[in-house]
Amino acid sequence: MKTKITFLLVALFIGLNISFAQQDEECMTKLSIFHEYVKAKNFDAAFQPWMEVRAKCPQFNNAIYVDGEKILTDRIEKATGADKVNYLNDLIKLWKERGEHFASKTPKGEYGAQTGQLMYDNKGILNKSNEELYGVFDAAYQEDKGTFTNPQSLYTYFSLMVDLYDAGKKPAEDLFNKYDDIVEKVEDEVKNYSESLNVLIEKETAGTELTSKEGQYKAYYESYLAAYDQIAAGIDEKMGTRANCEILIPLYQKNFEENKNNSVWLQRAAGKMSEKECTDDPLFFKLVNAFHELSPSANSAYYLGILKDKEGKSNEAISFYKQAIDLETDNFKKSNLNNRIALKLKSRGSYSQARNFFREALKLNPSNGRPYLSIAAMYAASANDCGDTNFNKRAVYWLAADEAQKAARVDSKLSGASANSAANYLSKAPSKSEIFSAGNTGQTIKIGCWIGSSVTVPKI
Repeated sequence: MKTKITFLLVALFIGLNISFAQQDEECMTKLSIFHEYVKAKNFDAAFQPWMEVRAKCPQFNNAIYVDGEKILTDRIEKATGADKVNYLNDLIKLWKERGEHFASKTPKGEYGAQTGQLMYDNKGILNKSNEELYGVFDAAYQEDKGTFTNPQSLYTYFSLMVDLYDAGKKPAEDLFNKYDDIVEKVEDEVKNYSESLNVLIEKETAGTELTSKEGQYKAYYESYLAAYDQIAAGIDEKMGTRANCEILIPLYQKNFEENKNNSVWLQRAAGKMSEKECTDDPLFFKLVNAFHELSPSANSAYYLGILKDKEGKSNEAISFYKQAIDLETDNFKKSNLNNRIALKLKSRGSYSQARNFFREALKLNPSNGRPYLSIAAMYAASANDCGDTNFNKRAVYWLAADEAQKAARVDSKLSGASANSAANYLSKAPSKSEIFSAGNTGQTIKIGCWIGSSVTVPKI
């Protein structure tokens, strides 16, 4: 009896193996067929064999989902009405199946955001409300924030929050918290791409030519930084006047006692009041001191510097600003801090000090060209003060143009601003005929006052 059972089990095992092998062979054959069709962009021919493999062997190969996305995207583009709705829903279903069968290759944040964006882009035909759409994005963000990085989806996520706030379906506090969440997320992504790009910028600056692959990476990093720069501006524009002092101050006053031991809340509240120029209100002083007492940090020291600036105590303000820089350990954040301090000093005409901070910002984050534009603007603003003759005063504009041009060399997204600024400065510099009349072509002119530099007169 035992022998018969053993033979039966062996036969069953062999039969199952043959069955699986046949299934694998069939799936492999059909996968090869639809993959070749996809490569040739013959998506209609690919559809049937792809659907058969998808149904029979969903775990067979990730190509089922990679190629399937292309096949369904083609059908969505060509379809209308109910057919389009069906294909849209099937693509969403496909991403879910991919997550079930190839979880390690299907980051939840990335694909959740992708799902939300597809729904948002087709919300009319899919009949999705803003609440439903926000829920999809929010679930993806909360579940896997690390891979929720798509710039467009981050903007859409925040835009939906603003729309819900405007419709009275989200309170102001939720709006401000989500704004801070998304802004911090964008800053994190900018930091990651900037640090990768900085390595390549430093290599180029040192005179070493990039390899072909490094050139491709550079273009990739620059494209993402440009996208994040664009959506950061879009987020601020979308927020608009919804966060102003009239709204912020009562809200933070109401919630202060409840959050006076919450360092994150205090930092965000002080940051928002600083950003929106609400620093004259006593609440800002209250927030900053509570934050610094609870959690002394680069940010709290910076806000104390702002308070000292408001009191007209410039030396004490600079002392706190420097303390803020010393407390910051992250080079990217330290660069941003130097730039923020420099902008404050520039706005009050302390150009020499501002330049020092701008240069430190450049040293810490060489792929950000904005400090060059700021230095150029300060040079141009000082043209009448830093030259001893009319010609030499206008020669300062050559220095300004040179600084402006540096911005585009390290930061491609500033190419337009760099070119426009440089052209503006050069139009104010001495002309060829004036150089000829002065007879100083090719000579070096020393520029005095705070600039303390020199410029070579162009040869004609």
